[in-house]
Amino acid sequence: MATGTDLHELLKSLRVWAPELTKLPPLDPTATPDSPLPLFTTWFAEAVAAGEPEPHVMSLATRDGDPATEGGGLPDVRMVMLHGADEEGWSFATHSTSRKGHQLKGFAYAALAFYWPRLGRQVRLRGPVLPATPTESQTDLHAHSTGALAAALTGHQSEVLPSLDELTQASEAAWELAQREPETPAPSWTLYRVFPDVAPPLTRAAPARFRSERAARRNGWPGRHPPA
Repeated sequence: MATGTDLHELLKSLRVWAPELTKLPPLDPTATPDSPLPLFTTWFAEAVAAGEPEPHVMSLATRDGDPATEGGGLPDVRMVMLHGADEEGWSFATHSTSRKGHQLKGFAYAALAFYWPRLGRQVRLRGPVLPATPTESQTDLHAHSTGALAAALTGHQSEVLPSLDELTQASEAAWELAQREPETPAPSWTLYRVFPDVAPPLTRAAPARFRSERAARRNGWPGRHPPA
């Protein structure tokens, strides 16, 4: 087999936390704030400064179907963009008609994970999920680029299309509409918020032991719940 096509050998050739690419900042668990949000904000800003290409991209894990049914209750994961983080939770957006939208309707609980390899850091959190109001969702959508609006207007997320041509035509029509009428709503576009029910683990790599150290929360983050 030609060099570079043997997956096992290729994996063995790869380095982790190469010093020329990765800087491992120190972390004192006893000095971390009681709330994880300030530290998350600092780490996020440092990931941007370190040149992480897409520090706002995170994995979103949901559950597929009802575990009481055959083939139900299986995990599902994909990459999405962070739309915001504050004391009300971590937010992302998608169509309510998408696969993840249906999954969240059936089981409103999710997990998120960020990974910033240039700093050897990751953040994980999980908790209940609530959709924002339609007004909030549309405001969030129109706060982003024309391309984001065009993508939302294209729709067909998680759908099987008859042909690539149909998707291309829908995309071109959406671009024209987004440019012509930038306030056009996308009714199924929904902003979701994850309310962490435990303190999010903020983890950094420990170079000497080739393992991770978790930033312990002194008082934890009391179980948060969606607002009534």
